[in-house]
Amino acid sequence: MVEVLHEIGLRIKGLREACDVTREEMARDLEVPLETYERWEETGEDVPISAIYHMAHKFGVEFTEILTGTAAKLDTYQVVRWGEGREVDRYPGYHFEDLAWRYSGKIMQPLLVVLDPSDEPAKLVTHSGQEFNLVLEGCVVVTWGDKEFELCAGDSIYFNPEHPHGQRCGGDVPAKFVTIIAE
Repeated sequence: MVEVLHEIGLRIKGLREACDVTREEMARDLEVPLETYERWEETGEDVPISAIYHMAHKFGVEFTEILTGTAAKLDTYQVVRWGEGREVDRYPGYHFEDLAWRYSGKIMQPLLVVLDPSDEPAKLVTHSGQEFNLVLEGCVVVTWGDKEFELCAGDSIYFNPEHPHGQRCGGDVPAKFVTIIAE
């Protein structure tokens, strides 16, 4: 998990430098103390999702580029494998950035979910909006419609949750993932 978060911090720093913006300017823009912003770049820890959306917009990249290093479009589902390519079945014309600002003020803060191997498989649910899951530790099996994806630390999935979906632990040790839902 630390490695995943550290790489998020490095991507934030790289994008900021590429856009020729100082740390002081970013801290002012995000209305946080300079020390807080510097910690985000150094460790990637405790960066609010609202700040990541704001930075993505400012740097002209998509939300997932900061989280995973891979630009992603709004899809029926999309799996981004840690260090690999991606599987795509997309709805054309939408981007994470569009979604973030279209639902401005309605973006939920991330929810950390811990799944135990002894848990029953999740009941499949549906809801409106878009859902993004990033696995931090262990393995998570995500069921989406009639597909199943086994995701391990660093993998993510972005999907339209109007299709039945659920998550369960995919191994012998507890799994942790972050879920973000834009209603």
